[in-house]
Amino acid sequence: MIENIIAMAPANGQAGGANLISTLIMFGAIFFIFYFMIIRPQQKRAKEREKMLNSLEKGDKVITTGGIYGTIAGIDEKTVLLQVADNVKIKLDKSAINVVEKKS
Repeated sequence: MIENIIAMAPANGQAGGANLISTLIMFGAIFFIFYFMIIRPQQKRAKEREKMLNSLEKGDKVITTGGIYGTIAGIDEKTVLLQVADNVKIKLDKSAINVVEKKS
């Protein structure tokens, strides 16, 4: 059995180095595929969302992540005062805003 294992081993030491290089190239290719297919688009969406949250203004009609429709009545650095009906206002974290429906 040991003779079979020795017979399957490469005759010279260079074959192992070539396998290592091709393995490293494959890992590099997989990394670039993941970067351009997953990581980069996700970063782009996060930047667009951050831009949308920073551009919120009083009077904007928005939809929250919980599905609540309302109009921004006040805005702070981290919170938003959302008017959902006459004399009904709720205070939410800015990150709870999902969609800006239309600008007033």
